[in-house]
Order: sequence, then C-alpha cells, then structure tokens
Amino acid sequence: MTDLAPVPQLSRSLVLEDPQRLPDGAGGYVESWTALGTLWAEVSALNGRNVDQQGATLSLQRYRITVRAAPVGSTSRPRPDQRFRDGERLFRIDAVSEADARGRYLTCFAVEEVGA
Repeated sequence: MTDLAPVPQLSRSLVLEDPQRLPDGAGGYVESWTALGTLWAEVSALNGRNVDQQGATLSLQRYRITVRAAPVGSTSRPRPDQRFRDGERLFRIDAVSEADARGRYLTCFAVEEVGA
C-alpha cells in the first residue's frame, strides 16, 4: 500500500489474543489465550488449500488483515505468535508488516484452519 492507495475500510471487529503458557502440574504446560483488546480491521481472503493431517482433511485459508498501526512494543500491535478471534473463527498471525509509507496501518498475514 502506498500513500496513494485507498484508505482501508476497518469495518470488522477482531479480538487480538496472546498465547500464555500455564503449568499443568505434571512438569509440562498447557497453552491458554488471553484477550488483549479489540481492533477494527479490513479482512481480505487470499488463497486457500486443503491438506491431509493424520487422516483428516484440513482447509487452510490465508487472509490479509489490515489494522491501524500501534507503536512497537504496544500490546495493541499484533505479532506473529498471536491470533485474531472473530466469534468462533480463529486467524493465526504468520507475519506483520507496515502497510503504508507513513506507518499508519499494519498488514497481518494470517491463516484460518477449518476441519473439513
């Protein structure tokens, strides 16, 4: 996105979640997710594919999710180890980059996994 690109339509409310490791009492851990806040986003589907995983088919759909930028280190700035939640839908963030030259928006490349 350049400065001449259209302004993203941030019309979809997504919850940014951060993974937390909690002791399981047996020397290991369980993963839990903590909500960091709600971000308004533009969500665009990219490509998708099906993969076989342990005898089941898994549909992987990639998305470009654009959000308003936040300073590095801010809890409202998405990171690749986090995810977005839209109700029951989960979007695992794979990469984050600045979407425009002025740094007003961030582009998150994410994957939604759906059992088929």
